Amino acid sequence: MSIELETLGWHAGFAADLPPHHLASRVVRVDRGACDVVGAAGEQRVLYSGAIKRAAAEDPVALPCVGDWVAIDSEVKAVLPRRTAIVRTGASPGASRGQVLAANVDIVYIAEPAVPDVDLGRVERLLALAWESGAQPVVLITKADLTPVDIATVEAAAPGATVSAISSVTGQGVAGVAPRAGQTAVVLGRSGAGKSTLVNALAGADVMDTQDIRAADGRGRHTTVHRELLVLPNGGMIIDTPGLRGIGVYDADDGLAQVFAEIGELATRCRFVDCVHETEPDCAVLAAVDDGALTPRRLASWRKLQREARWMASRTDARIRAEETRKWKAITKSVRGTVRP
Repeated sequence: MSIELETLGWHAGFAADLPPHHLASRVVRVDRGACDVVGAAGEQRVLYSGAIKRAAAEDPVALPCVGDWVAIDSEVKAVLPRRTAIVRTGASPGASRGQVLAANVDIVYIAEPAVPDVDLGRVERLLALAWESGAQPVVLITKADLTPVDIATVEAAAPGATVSAISSVTGQGVAGVAPRAGQTAVVLGRSGAGKSTLVNALAGADVMDTQDIRAADGRGRHTTVHRELLVLPNGGMIIDTPGLRGIGVYDADDGLAQVFAEIGELATRCRFVDCVHETEPDCAVLAAVDDGALTPRRLASWRKLQREARWMASRTDARIRAEETRKWKAITKSVRGTVRP
């Protein structure tokens, strides 16, 4: 069955990068070495070409991910340039390469449960990923039917983002957050945050498995084990994701600057241009903490994410240097092997 690409979010900007004699399709699900796509040729599963595999061996970010537009014939031959991309550090311990969670999304829903407590640090971390992606973040405090939600406190930790309290059980606030026709949203959050329940509420059907929350703490159990793009009845699209345990920030300087915009503004008033806001005299950031304009929690969160971002940058630089060294050693060895004694 033929599908109009525009209904899947296609626009003219992608067409310029589509190789001749290839079909454009959108990735709706990814498995090892293959992906499910939907496009003008309908729905199908296609394998990756050798070129895709070689590129991914150099950098996993080159792999197709859910939300990507790809060029296919009998195989996936190319991933078209992404308008937006949610990138975190790899899931394996010590990883220094990025992992794309979703691509070409317009809205990032950050699902944070109201029970047992809203974790503002986790909200800030996910906001950094969202702002860095180029998409618009929306913070959704889920399970709002279980306890009152202090929206003002969350808004203070999410400058520039819309914050809403919702309940997929009662329907509170759900209708107002549905992506419009042609828009793509992705839901990020920890296991039990109510992501799949929200997707079901927006879809008007049980399209994703869920489990009841635990009575002891109001937390759900992890059920989603893959990322999948779904088309909603109103024509919008949404990507459900597995719960995120480790959420490493990856190349997110701009995202962090957006999340902690007030600290950046305060820093312009410090005596020293290179002030790190620790013990320096005439530090406007520390002065703001002293007079109550900036909370100690907020500054501590900024410091933590800044340290992590610097560590990741150093890991990435070290990996690149090591890879270049290996390449030169291989080239040198190859050249020596061609020289006659």
